[in-house]
Amino acid sequence: MTIQILFSAKDDRWPQYNGPLTHALQQAGITDFNLSRDIAPEAVDYIVMAPNGPVQDFSPYTNCKAVLNLWAGVENIVGNPTLTQPLTRMVDHGLTRGMVEWVTGHVLRHHLGMDAHILGQDGIWRSDIPPLAEQRPVTILGMGELGTACAEALVMLGFDVTGWSRSPKDIPGVRCLNGEGGLRKALSTAQILVLLLPKTPETENVLNVQHIALMPQGAMVINPGRGPLIDDQAMIAALDSGQIAHATLDVFRVEPLPPEHPYWAHPSVTVTPHIASETRDDTASQVIAENVRRGEAGEPFLHLVDPKLGY
Repeated sequence: MTIQILFSAKDDRWPQYNGPLTHALQQAGITDFNLSRDIAPEAVDYIVMAPNGPVQDFSPYTNCKAVLNLWAGVENIVGNPTLTQPLTRMVDHGLTRGMVEWVTGHVLRHHLGMDAHILGQDGIWRSDIPPLAEQRPVTILGMGELGTACAEALVMLGFDVTGWSRSPKDIPGVRCLNGEGGLRKALSTAQILVLLLPKTPETENVLNVQHIALMPQGAMVINPGRGPLIDDQAMIAALDSGQIAHATLDVFRVEPLPPEHPYWAHPSVTVTPHIASETRDDTASQVIAENVRRGEAGEPFLHLVDPKLGY
């Protein structure tokens, strides 16, 4: 039987993914398949999708074995009441390495105080020496695939890394904390804070007035995770007071970030346009193909989402 794979994403994604997905499926040993944007719902075996694609009602896809998300984030789909099929999220080499490179780059930027030299070409000889990485406590909130990879990279660079997660973790070289008490402790040492939590009702506004107050004076915040993790008003107030020295933000509640948003003009904010990590068609296609292979072989899917947890 021919495996019917429906591709559901914005029109510009089809030419980007058609070739790599076809190649990846063949490399996975799947030769008899139909990859298309137009398949009768009752015939579909797998849906490869982006949450902003045309398929929003999953109820007609009565024989669909799994919905394979192209995005790492699933908050825009996991609560869909018509979604009863297994849902996987995207975790792939390209996305992970992209995040590691972006996070380590900005951690090093703030650790070394590079902005003062890059932006401060005013004739003043500044000879402030930064501490060593081992003297700079970094906290990562969110120790999933991306948070763990970033923590391991920072440990390799010598940083004193604390990781916080909802459930207990054990990662070599990382001080792993969990629970509300662990969160307060993790924030209390965070000279540099990296936010890599998923967006759930429990994580929204996790960086609020109370939690910002726990952080060391003059701490720096890096958010490549989700925009709603930050209470924006609390962040701006903390930047104005100096409690937070700088915020490098890649994700926002509304994207693109509106031109009138105060983050754009704030001297202590760096805005990057959601570029910390992007799903790459070649590496993502390999993950999708492996999950199709697993589905056909009766094996467990990779990166299966727990609807109760929301990720």
